[in-house]
Amino acid sequence: MSDPENDPNNERDLTHVDESGEARMVDVGAKPATARRAVAAGEINLNESTVKAIRENSTKKGDVLATARVGAIQAVKHTWETIPMCHQIPITNVDTGFEVRDDRVELEVGVETTGKTGCEMEALEGVTTGLNVVWDMVKAAEKDSEGQYPGTRIADVRVVSKEKRELD
Repeated sequence: MSDPENDPNNERDLTHVDESGEARMVDVGAKPATARRAVAAGEINLNESTVKAIRENSTKKGDVLATARVGAIQAVKHTWETIPMCHQIPITNVDTGFEVRDDRVELEVGVETTGKTGCEMEALEGVTTGLNVVWDMVKAAEKDSEGQYPGTRIADVRVVSKEKRELD
């Protein structure tokens, strides 16, 4: 059986589907360990008054960004438990960066590993969970008089970069 993930001529093939169309976990056993880094980013659009409360650390639930940072890191470390075909990989570093704008909070998560497969899913999981934590911490302030969240949106979640280098 061929291994599309290791075949440079099959870059567009779905690596988690076998020849019969069944989902599968990619076999990375024969791959050499490499140093890898992935960065993902996203944002949550919020009311200006909510952003002001985050910036002033005056929300009812406490420090929004500190809690979201911990949630993002926890999500990175547990990605293999929530994404069915992800391998459990050794996470060597996670960094998080928040930018608080007038109408949104932006989050960037960088993940590093030394292993046989990449860490972009971990970075994406960190971003989405971190932004979900922000929402959870401020949802009461975001609700309008009808109990809706008309302007609150998690958006533009994406992989920003991936790097791989051979180990010395």
